[in-house]
Amino acid sequence: MIRFGLPVIVLALILDQVTKLIVHDSLWQPPRRVELLGFLDLVPVENRGISFGLFQGEGSIGVWLISAFALIVSIGLGFWLSRVTRRWPALALGLIIGGALGNVIDRLRLGWVIDFIDFHVSTWHWPAFNMADAAITVGVAMLLIDGLFGTAKKPK
Repeated sequence: MIRFGLPVIVLALILDQVTKLIVHDSLWQPPRRVELLGFLDLVPVENRGISFGLFQGEGSIGVWLISAFALIVSIGLGFWLSRVTRRWPALALGLIIGGALGNVIDRLRLGWVIDFIDFHVSTWHWPAFNMADAAITVGVAMLLIDGLFGTAKKPK
């Protein structure tokens, strides 16, 4: 099912990089917040860690370790993608791989990841994220749904 997964990888990667480029060029200098809805803002954030800002202080060795880990996982997921026989998991794996590669590009190019989507309720803010993170999250959710409700044989 690579024929379904590969275009999703490319689309997720392009969407991620284009949105980050737009945010970087329009919101970074000077840094500013753009209010879209009462609960959604665009705000430039340098994420030097991983999801939810974890491992922020690891320095350049952290950049290389996180990037290497993400690339190894992406290669493993690529092998999985080459063996799946159904569209749903192929699309899910494409989203995860495309998102992971989008963040790897940022880490290797900048030393950090551009995050910019800020969901909030009053003063509570979810950690800022980007389109790559969203693609990874949706892809993982799709795999979970497939595992729970998919067409795999169920015990009698």
